Amino acid sequence: MPLSSEFMNRLRVAAMRIRQPVLLLQRRQLISRLFVCGLMLAVSFPETGCNQPVKKEEQKGKVLARVHAYQLYEADLAKAIPAGLTSDDSARRSQSFINSWVKEMLLVDKSEKNLGDAQKNMDQQLRDYRNSLIIYTYEKELVRQKLDTVVTDEMIEQYYLDHQNDFELKDNIVKVIYVKVNKKAPNQKKLPALIQSDKPQDRIELENYCRQFAANYFLDDEVWLLFDDLLKEVPIVTYNKELFLQNNRFVSFADTGNVYFMNIKGFMTRNSQSPLAFEKENIRNIILNQRKRELIERMHTDIYKEAMENKDIEIYVK
Repeated sequence: MPLSSEFMNRLRVAAMRIRQPVLLLQRRQLISRLFVCGLMLAVSFPETGCNQPVKKEEQKGKVLARVHAYQLYEADLAKAIPAGLTSDDSARRSQSFINSWVKEMLLVDKSEKNLGDAQKNMDQQLRDYRNSLIIYTYEKELVRQKLDTVVTDEMIEQYYLDHQNDFELKDNIVKVIYVKVNKKAPNQKKLPALIQSDKPQDRIELENYCRQFAANYFLDDEVWLLFDDLLKEVPIVTYNKELFLQNNRFVSFADTGNVYFMNIKGFMTRNSQSPLAFEKENIRNIILNQRKRELIERMHTDIYKEAMENKDIEIYVK
C-alpha cells in the first residue's frame, strides 16, 4: 500500500516531533507472545489505543489512516517510532508501521464480524498471559540479581568426569592449521615447512606472513573445530570424512584462484568421546542453567512456605 509523496512529507514532519523511546524485548519468544497478545487485545477491546473507532475520537493529533471504523493517530505513530532517527529513516519506518497497521486492522475487522461472542471472549487468555508474563519478568530479575555466575575450571572438569556418557561427539572435530593464499602471493614455497613446524620462531614467521599475504588462515592448533566448518573454508572433496582424517596430515592443493595448505594436528570422529576442551563452554552453560532452575524452584518453595506460615492461603474445597 504505497503512500503519496505529500503524505510522506507529512510523515517526515510528524517524525520530527517524535521523542518517545520504544521498549525493546530481547527474546524472540516474548516478542511473539506480545504480538499475539496485542492481536488478542485488538480483537477483544477494539475501542482502545490506536484501534479506536471514529465514534469515540479523542485529541490525539491528526488522523493518519483509517480502516473501517478504526483510526490511527499521530500520537499512536509516535509511540512506535524510536527517537533519534533521521527524517528519512523516520518516514520509512512510519510508512512500514502504517502499512502493517492497516493490514492488521483489516484482519481484526474481518475477525470481529465472523466470530461469535463466545469466540471473541478472551478475558481468561489475557489474564493467563499477563500472569505468566509477570512471573517470567520477576524470575528473570531474580536471576539477574541473585545468580552466582562464577564457574571455575575445576567445576567444569568435575562435571565432565561425572557425566562423560553425556558427551558423545555428533560430528567430526579437528585441531588444525590452515592457510589460504592467492596464487600470486610471494614466497609460497616456504609455507609447507612453516605450517608443519612446531618451532616458536617458525610460528612467528608464519603469523607474520599470514598477516601480510593470506586471504584466510587459522593458526591456533589448541582449539577444536568442527570438520564440516573447516570444509567450508578449505574446499576438500571427500566422500568419507573419517577415512580422510585417518589418512591425511598435511594437505596442499589449488583451485582456480587460490592455494590451500592444511596441517591436521589432531582429530576425533563422531560417536567417540568428546574432549573436555571442546565441551568447556557447553558445560559452563549447563551449570549456569542448573543454578537458574534451582534458584527459581527455591524461590517458589520459599514463597509457598512463607504464605502458609503467615496463613495467607486458605483452601475451602477439599
